[in-house]
Amino acid sequence: MELKELSQKNEQQLNEHLGELRREQFNLRMQKGSGQLTQTHQFGRVRREIAQVKHLLGAKKAGTVK
Repeated sequence: MELKELSQKNEQQLNEHLGELRREQFNLRMQKGSGQLTQTHQFGRVRREIAQVKHLLGAKKAGTVK
């Protein structure tokens, strides 16, 4: 999901999306451990999106982003 799309979500939606990303990250780790993971680039994508969501949550709490 793009940063522009993420910034339009409210805090509750961002928290839900963060939970989904954490589950996806966990599933990727399990796939890697069992040798089933073929698309290793997904780790970076998920990690980057988690960072973007956490940044937006912090900015919304601070009141710098609507």
